[in-house]
Amino acid sequence: MFFKPKFRTNSYHRRGFRLRGNTLVLLFFFFLVGLFLHYGGKTKPVVAFWNDVKEIIGLGPSKKGKQGHNPYKAPEPEEDVASDDQSSASDNAAPDEATESNAPNNPEATRKAGKSESGNNRFAFEKEVDFALPGFKASDEIVRHEGYTLRFKDQYKQADWVAYPLLAYEITGNADRDREQFMPDPMVSSGSAVPADYTKSGYDRGHLAPAGDFKFSQRMMRESFYMSNMSPQAPQFNRGIWKSLEEQVRSWAFRDKGIYVVTGPVLKPGLPTIGKQNEVAVPEYYYKVLLYCNAPDIRMIAFLLKNEGSDEPLQSFVVTVDEVERRTGINFFPKIPDDLQKKLESAPPKKTVSEWFY
Repeated sequence: MFFKPKFRTNSYHRRGFRLRGNTLVLLFFFFLVGLFLHYGGKTKPVVAFWNDVKEIIGLGPSKKGKQGHNPYKAPEPEEDVASDDQSSASDNAAPDEATESNAPNNPEATRKAGKSESGNNRFAFEKEVDFALPGFKASDEIVRHEGYTLRFKDQYKQADWVAYPLLAYEITGNADRDREQFMPDPMVSSGSAVPADYTKSGYDRGHLAPAGDFKFSQRMMRESFYMSNMSPQAPQFNRGIWKSLEEQVRSWAFRDKGIYVVTGPVLKPGLPTIGKQNEVAVPEYYYKVLLYCNAPDIRMIAFLLKNEGSDEPLQSFVVTVDEVERRTGINFFPKIPDDLQKKLESAPPKKTVSEWFY
């Protein structure tokens, strides 16, 4: 015998307030309007709301932890460009042996005035205007920043050379790269690349004149983040062998009190490109040409590296300066007397390696 309820269960309806489908749609619409107004008219209020929710429940970084974050790097690799840590830059002297106190009281004014603080004996030709720059024509777009000068090639949306003297005191100091962001170069009349051209391209925004060469001045370090000073570099290259070469250059500048640096990509027609707004050429090779002067001593060395990772020693990338000039069409240090220039630029790699790597 079974108990039979006096009411039918299949026709039972729960009493109380019940939301209809249209009502839910209206509530959701007003919820979105409220979010839009709450977040000051942002175009993506739902995303902003979700980020706040994640922060509250501990799934995302706090706003306090976001201070100093570089928006151009997200969501790309945290090391978007080669690190400029000086801790491994010198084999002959510890970095703390050269402190900022060794620099002139006003290093930026000193650099602008063209004075030398290295203490090395200068050749007469070093005192000529623009001695450190490669040859260029009046029609070329030459961009002069506080710490470096470059020649911008609009058809490739990057510089084909960046030149600057690098003194020992310039690689020490308290300038912080984490405070800086990549930005278009306002001094490029034809318009430089923009950070977004590199986004999700698979290539790093690779410094030509590295930020670590300007640690003594926050202003000069900031200018090193102009996009005119960037070139698309494979991550394994930028963070590997290229970084090692940058550190070696700083080591030599510290050891020798100062050197001249010219660096850039090997640009030619037909290179692949990246870019959402601009067609930025992806070079296959990069070079560095270095010059040391301490009259009567003078020496030069050149490196040519493929835009890919490598475990080979730096010495294996040494070539003659003549080789780099042939590949790039650039005339390096044209104000050196012809006979001496020819001797330096044709010196075999074995000889230049022995002169620099000791």
